[in-house]
Amino acid sequence: MAKINFGGTEENVVTRDEFPLEKARTVLKDEVIAVIGYGVQGPGQALNLKDNGFNVIVGQRKDSKTWDKAVADGWIPGKTLFPIEEALDKGTIIQYLLSDAGQISVWPTVQKYLKPGKALYFSHGFGITYKERTGIVPPKDVDVILIAPKGSGTSLRRMFLEGRGLNSSYAIFQDATGKAKDRVIALGIGVGSGYLFETTFQREVYSDLTGERGTLMGAIQGIFAAQYEVLRKNGHSPSEAFNETVEELTQSLMPLVAENGMDWMYANCSTTAQRGALDWWKKFRDATLPVFNELYSEVAKGNEAQRSIDSNSQPDYRQKLEVELKELRDSEMWQAGAAVRNLRPENDK
Repeated sequence: MAKINFGGTEENVVTRDEFPLEKARTVLKDEVIAVIGYGVQGPGQALNLKDNGFNVIVGQRKDSKTWDKAVADGWIPGKTLFPIEEALDKGTIIQYLLSDAGQISVWPTVQKYLKPGKALYFSHGFGITYKERTGIVPPKDVDVILIAPKGSGTSLRRMFLEGRGLNSSYAIFQDATGKAKDRVIALGIGVGSGYLFETTFQREVYSDLTGERGTLMGAIQGIFAAQYEVLRKNGHSPSEAFNETVEELTQSLMPLVAENGMDWMYANCSTTAQRGALDWWKKFRDATLPVFNELYSEVAKGNEAQRSIDSNSQPDYRQKLEVELKELRDSEMWQAGAAVRNLRPENDK
C-alpha cells in the first residue's frame, strides 16, 4: 500500500501498479460476483467486471425495464442474468447495488441468502451507517465491504472504455473470513477504479451526501440559477447568460482545473479574470460556509437520510421525481442550454 502526501497529510492508497488486474483475478478466481440491481451503479460495475475477466452474474426483477436493459447489454437469461433470489443463491459476493430505498425493501430477501463466508458489498455507506433507520444489519459471519466510485455508473463505464478510471474509496465494516481486504481491493480494481483510498462506511456516506447536496449537484445548480437570474434581470440575452454561467465553465474552464488544478486554470485566463476571481472567491466561501455547516450537521444527525428514505420509499416517487426534473429541464436557463449544446461544432450534421 502506497503512502501519498495529499496537501500535507499522508494517506494510504492502493494503485493498479501494486495491485494489478492479474492479482485481482487470482484473488477472486473462485468467486461468483452477483450484482443485485441494474440501475445507476449496476451496469457500469457489472460490465467492467465482466470485461476484466471476472465471473459475474446479474440479479434483477423479471419483466422490468432494467431486466430488458440487462438483456440489451448482453446478459443472458438463465446463464448470466437471473431473478434476484436465484442470483443471491448463486453468488459468493453479493454486490448490493439497488437504490438506498430499494435496499431497505429487498433486505429481508437478501438476508436469507447470506451464508457464512459470503461477502456483502456496497457502493454507498447509507444502509449500514443508518442501520437504525434502514434495518440493514448483516450477520456476523459474512464480510461486509464497500467500493464507492467517485462518480456515476455511467461515467465509470465511459471512462473504463476510454482506458481511464474513476477513483474509488474502499472500506471494511466486517471481516469475518480474514479475506475481506483482498476481496475489496480486488473488486475495486475489477470495477475499473483509478486508485483506491481508505475510508469507513460512515465517512463515505457523510462526505457523499454532503457533496451531492453541495458542490457536486445542489449548490452548483443554485449558483448557476442565481447568476443566470441576475444576468437576465440586467438585460443579457438567454444565450449570453447561459454561456457566461454554464457553458464556459463546463466546456473551457473545468477541463483545465481537472487537468492541472485551479491555480493553473487561473493562470491560463486573462489578468482581468484572474484579478476578479482572486478578489471574489473568499467572499463566496464566507457566504456559503454557514450553509455547508448546516448541511453537514443535517447529514450527521441522520435527518438527510430520513428525508431520503421517506421520499424515495413512496409508491409515486418516480412520478414526483419526474415533475421536479421537468421543472429544471423546462426552465429558461436549461432550455437555453439545450439550444447552446445543439450549436456545438461537434453536433453539426
